Amino acid sequence: MSQESSARETGGSDGVQATPESFLRRYVFSLDHKVIGIQYALTAFLFLLLGFSLVLVLRWQLAYPDEPVPVLGGLLGEERVTEDGAILPEFYNQLGAMHGTIMVFLAIVPLVVGAFGNYLIPLMIGAPDMAFPKLNMASYWTYAAGGLVMLASFFVPGGAANSGWTSYPPLANIATEGQTYWLFGMLMMIISSLLGSVNAIVTIVQLRAPGMTLDRLPFFIWAQLVTAFLLLLAFPPLQTAAVLQMMDRLLDTSFFMPSGLVVNGEVMANSGGGTPLLWQHLFWFLAHPEVYVLILPAFGIVAEIIANNTRRPLWGYRSMVAATLAIGVLAFIVWAHHMFLTGMGTVISAFFQTTTMIISIPSVVILTCLFLSLWGGAIRFTVPMLFALAFLPMFGIGGLTGLPLGLAAADIYLHDTYYVIGHFHYVVAPGTIFAIFAGVYYWFPKVTGRKLSTVLGHLHFWPSLIFMNGIFLPMFKMGMAGVSRRLFDGGRQYDFGEGVAGLNVAMSHSAWALAAVQVFFVVNLVWSLARGRRVGDNPWQATTLEWSAPSPPIPHGNFAREVRVERGPYEYSAPGADQDYLSQADAAQVAEATGS
Repeated sequence: MSQESSARETGGSDGVQATPESFLRRYVFSLDHKVIGIQYALTAFLFLLLGFSLVLVLRWQLAYPDEPVPVLGGLLGEERVTEDGAILPEFYNQLGAMHGTIMVFLAIVPLVVGAFGNYLIPLMIGAPDMAFPKLNMASYWTYAAGGLVMLASFFVPGGAANSGWTSYPPLANIATEGQTYWLFGMLMMIISSLLGSVNAIVTIVQLRAPGMTLDRLPFFIWAQLVTAFLLLLAFPPLQTAAVLQMMDRLLDTSFFMPSGLVVNGEVMANSGGGTPLLWQHLFWFLAHPEVYVLILPAFGIVAEIIANNTRRPLWGYRSMVAATLAIGVLAFIVWAHHMFLTGMGTVISAFFQTTTMIISIPSVVILTCLFLSLWGGAIRFTVPMLFALAFLPMFGIGGLTGLPLGLAAADIYLHDTYYVIGHFHYVVAPGTIFAIFAGVYYWFPKVTGRKLSTVLGHLHFWPSLIFMNGIFLPMFKMGMAGVSRRLFDGGRQYDFGEGVAGLNVAMSHSAWALAAVQVFFVVNLVWSLARGRRVGDNPWQATTLEWSAPSPPIPHGNFAREVRVERGPYEYSAPGADQDYLSQADAAQVAEATGS
């Protein structure tokens, strides 16, 4: 389908006259995977900015409880702040719930899967487009509409969802109207993810260029393929759960409502026979694979950058692929380690402890291979390489601190404390988000034909590394002191929390400083887009197939001619070669594909 579309709209090799596209078809309702990838990127970065802004307000409350919020205190309204402008507990819960939801479902996953996946998968396998371009467009617009529905909840009576990003019943079943908007938005995002994952799987399996065998796929593509299967298999249970919870809220059913539930001194009329634990099982069956939906594409991005900047093949490529496949299987049998406090039996508890320890092994294999890839390499400390290198220890901290949470004895003490927040954020913030920044700096020349400023890149990287650790490292101490993550005052009301509550001031200042240094990144993007140094089609002297296409690639087609893959993805420093890299397509084909 996409090949025919390419010939029809660009003229192709058959000499057909190109059909002019309207502005709406070219930039709004585009069928070109590259435009859709950019749409995902811009939309997800806006959601990332919004989600980060919410936590900046939340951090003010934790650092200075009962003090008016600067500037916003008088604008938020009496439902959100006191007469003095201090945040109300109800609004604090809304900030926490929507921050988690926006960052995971509306920002980071759409970036690593929707943006990087959409833009790069066809280019890296030599395809003209995704397998189903119209499905691709529908996936983006369903995601965008779902995000807008969720944001609309801030303006309904009672405010946005306030039952946490996990939407646990029975609290979520009796919450304000914003929780219904949350469920509608979640359903739309699930549909978007299912459409996108089917598209990615079919594209990788069916549209590879001649010679692009499975053992020649870049590791990034393997990561995207396993991620797509995780989304395809794990999201339907949450979709079912969201429909059931919506029925509980709107149709007075009782799927998650236990018998005899008392609210405000009265027994709920529609309670009886349901169980909140059913929701937890359905939610975490998705939400733990979701962790690997976040991290596997990040591994893929970092692997491409490390191979390129060490000028050597990835160490243990096949071991990394096998470990990725193992994660894809094991991710579905560890979910209940989030539920040790629910009173599960010792046998089941032991099973999930064991599988949790086992699934850490493939992650360690991938991380070890990336570290060993650095050994003996001619390392180029480019800006994308700095972010990729920082990812390794940051993810390592996140992984190591997660091991105690996989053991029931330790998790019972640490569950729902700031320790969990620190662990998860080390995986996602200085972990996945650093990988995202690395990918933006690395592939920006492919998208625009221009290079981002190195000076502004350094001004962005080093303070970000410092302030990221300033935010999340103290959380481990607070968690081990027993401070719960959802306390409105950061734990000051308890004796055990009062001694460490002062850490919230340092963490909040680090968060605000981190927000300030992101200005360098935004300025770099805007300035480089207009005035950045123009570079050739392959400024990094990379080997993978996307660098064989023009920069930026040809609309609706990517390559001027079909390319044939001749070798593996990481032919760096090959013995006997005239240069220190060999493209997956030979030199003559590269010249023909780029039209040079």
